[in-house]
Amino acid sequence: MGDTGQVTSVQPQHGAGQTAPGWYPDPWNQSSWRWWDGLAWTANISGAIEKKPRLPMWLSMPVLLAGIPTAGALVFFAFTSSLFAVFLGLVPLLIVVPVLVWLDRVEPEPWSSRLHALLWGVTVAALIASIVNSIVALVAGEAVAAVVSAPVVEEGMKAAGLLWVVRRKEIDGVMDGIVYAGWIALGFAVIEDALYFATASQVGFLAQTFILRAILTPFAHPLFTVWSGIAAGLAVSRGKRAFPSILFGYVIAVALHMAWNGSITYSERLDEGQALAVVGLTFLLFIILFFGVGIALFVFRRREQKRFTAQVPFLAQRYGLTPGEVVVFSKWRDMLRIRSSLSRSQRKHFDGVHSSLARLALLHSRPGDVDASEEQRLAGQLDRARRAPST
Repeated sequence: MGDTGQVTSVQPQHGAGQTAPGWYPDPWNQSSWRWWDGLAWTANISGAIEKKPRLPMWLSMPVLLAGIPTAGALVFFAFTSSLFAVFLGLVPLLIVVPVLVWLDRVEPEPWSSRLHALLWGVTVAALIASIVNSIVALVAGEAVAAVVSAPVVEEGMKAAGLLWVVRRKEIDGVMDGIVYAGWIALGFAVIEDALYFATASQVGFLAQTFILRAILTPFAHPLFTVWSGIAAGLAVSRGKRAFPSILFGYVIAVALHMAWNGSITYSERLDEGQALAVVGLTFLLFIILFFGVGIALFVFRRREQKRFTAQVPFLAQRYGLTPGEVVVFSKWRDMLRIRSSLSRSQRKHFDGVHSSLARLALLHSRPGDVDASEEQRLAGQLDRARRAPST
């Protein structure tokens, strides 16, 4: 992918209109960045090295605190019911993860960040939702907990995970919001399925429950939460605050979740024929919704690909890409072909450069003036990604 071991960058020259305003390596101190206002260097200087977080990127304090009781609950269910049933909860990973990876190819997110989103669903979302739903079930009954409490609280905690991702500055556009929503929802589904399977194994309904939840409806939770992800991504891409903008998607997520849980709960009160009709109609409607969302995501993904490759020449001029890098990232199929031929370590380096360029492309596609501090931060990420060893 060209000479990425040596950092090159646009060096602004004095004179009006020659180089666009932006953050560039300080000509007097290459370890920091200096703002070029389009005419001359200014006094605005910022270091390119970001503050090292206290915890690894795949972990956060909420995940750590919620992970302890969650792990204890899993161990309890595994040894008091069926260890095999608990492990069956991992089956949806085999179905949903490849789809999320495919969606994320436009702007590949770090695996540490994706793992954190998954763990948020497994720990924070699942723990708080289980506590609240249990209280509601004791006070108002199982039906109210399933139809009202579960959609409101579960989607709320998954949306909170998305807001945490925005806080970490890891969502730059709609596709990021969709991908992180999918990982959070998948994490929640995994832990929920594990507990459902453990309970079902005790009453002899493990096979039926497994087929229904793991095989027929593995995308149910991602299909609900994706709307919160779309809302969060749209807000960021338009330069707005993720909250309260995310509430629009959250309302849709809750409504779909209520419709799903409500139909299942209602069918339990009917005779066998009527119950099958209600469940069958619900499945049909959600299958239509699933394919509709899938087609929309495919079209959106293709549009994002074209937008990224079209911006490569601009990114090359502004951030000093080598001719080899321009060739690699200008054609999507060639980029994927080259990536597939790389070793694992080279692929990690490749994805780092690709992700940094994609984030900068999204930044420059937002309406209004470019946020100078955000551009400096992302340019620093690109600089470090290009410096990283590729072998």
